[in-house]
Amino acid sequence: MSSAPAPLSATHASELTLDPAVFDPAAIAPDTRALNAAVVKALGAVPDRWVFPMAVLRKLRLEGKGPFPLAPESPYAEVIEIEGTRGPVSLRILTPPTPPKGVYLHIHGGGWCLGSARENDGLNHRFVERTGFAVVSVDYGLAPEQPWPAAPDDCEAAALWLMREGAARFGTDRFAIGGESAGGNLAVATLLRLRDRHGLTPFRAANLTAGCYDLGLTPSARQWGDEPLVLNTRDVHVFVGHYLREGGDVALADISPLHADLSGLPPALFTVGTRDALLDDTLFMAPRWLAAGNGAQLAVYPGGCHVFIGFPGTLADQALARSHAFVANC
Repeated sequence: MSSAPAPLSATHASELTLDPAVFDPAAIAPDTRALNAAVVKALGAVPDRWVFPMAVLRKLRLEGKGPFPLAPESPYAEVIEIEGTRGPVSLRILTPPTPPKGVYLHIHGGGWCLGSARENDGLNHRFVERTGFAVVSVDYGLAPEQPWPAAPDDCEAAALWLMREGAARFGTDRFAIGGESAGGNLAVATLLRLRDRHGLTPFRAANLTAGCYDLGLTPSARQWGDEPLVLNTRDVHVFVGHYLREGGDVALADISPLHADLSGLPPALFTVGTRDALLDDTLFMAPRWLAAGNGAQLAVYPGGCHVFIGFPGTLADQALARSHAFVANC
């Protein structure tokens, strides 16, 4: 199996460099091509999933009956509830067997409608093992039952809990934040809320993978079409429609953080694949992050599908190793 070329990215906070060759289809490794073909085949064989209520889809996924396997439950995991502004918020905490070197506040993806902390045990267990950090993964309120601003409200509550309780519970105040897809969106929204509502900038790093930063849809999302490579244009419209079903301006920073004042935020690693419908969201957000005076690294992986780090393969191994090192060295 051949490896994909290493991504080209910033080596200094003042520079983002990317070789156009990373977008050349010839740069896609054979195992990445095979994975993408398998994903398209698997999702293409599924009847229209949007005829089912989101609650049904969530139940199937948690039972391991979704289109992709459910990772084994991590032996490090425990679940607690904290009080949020809307009521209880569930946190899934993975603690390493040795004293944590830091704490990673993780916000899962799923279009603000699907997904759970439990479904991310595979990635989060690996994160704990490779970094020595504890992981706190947030089970925020999901649309359409709990539309915006429920999700950012719950993530804000989780971040504030970590600020209050983290040092005593985990023995460290080295905090990082991150998420994938909708989780990337919510991670940035959480950073903005902490800065603007509470005057807090407690996180030393932001690990942002394939985030959706403009719910008005960037060109790559609008132009993607119907190909079911994890996420397509219709999917994004469905998710946004449910998330904003009770209203909300797509240009509002809390909804589309690409439009926000991004000053005073932590160094961020932006990870995305070239075969991701949300490619432009990352390509637009990384330079805006940098222009606001923050450290930024951009890692673009040839052929990577949406949140490709959740699938096995050399590309995911490369990206995860990079993100683990980024957070561990924050």
